[in-house]
Amino acid sequence: MIEKVALHALKASDWHLEGAFDVFYSQPQIKAFTDSRHLEELYSRYKDQYVDMIMADGISVLCNDLQVDPQDIVMLVVSWHMKAATMCEFSKQEFIGGLQALGIDSLEKFRERIQFMRTELKDEQKFREIYNFAFGWAKEKGQKSLALDTAIGMWQLLFAEKQWALVDHWCQFLQARHNKAISRDTWSQLLEFAKTVDPSLSNYDAEGAWPYLIDEFVEYLNENNIIQKGQPIDWSQKR
Repeated sequence: MIEKVALHALKASDWHLEGAFDVFYSQPQIKAFTDSRHLEELYSRYKDQYVDMIMADGISVLCNDLQVDPQDIVMLVVSWHMKAATMCEFSKQEFIGGLQALGIDSLEKFRERIQFMRTELKDEQKFREIYNFAFGWAKEKGQKSLALDTAIGMWQLLFAEKQWALVDHWCQFLQARHNKAISRDTWSQLLEFAKTVDPSLSNYDAEGAWPYLIDEFVEYLNENNIIQKGQPIDWSQKR
């Protein structure tokens, strides 16, 4: 049965392996191939001894078992699949439900899926969903905004994948001029800015509906001569 699903996935993706991952793991038959007893055993391995949740220590053990650094962006993708409400925490429902949806009921299968989850970051729509998920996941419970230091850390992690040329300047600008928490609107609009506005700002529209913070960032770039003649300066050459 599982071989038939795998063959179908390969054919559906025109024999491209990365595309086959997506097709294979989206099949409802795969979700049926999880053993609830094994899922309970996995949860028990990482569950906190005082509360019925997996907390930071348990996630550290999980990362060690998966041979993944806890700071690796793939752990954000794992949390997205589990629909985790908070960073460094998994409820029992989040953990088991997420693994079932991925067709995982053993550490071996979990390790195998890690590469699939890395490929999801290359999918434009999934990256957008993971990016927007990260805001609510990373903010403190009960807060509407995301602490600046946390936001900067998340942007550096996420834009290392998308390689936005201005990410370091953006983070420096925030520390120098803003020094406040980041709103959800600014968080979501920055991805649009990074995707649609050229790093040279040649197609930046000052009359566009960008949040004030992004408009101030453009002013900061111009005031500090970071953009010259329509090109961002390559600071690595100025030493």
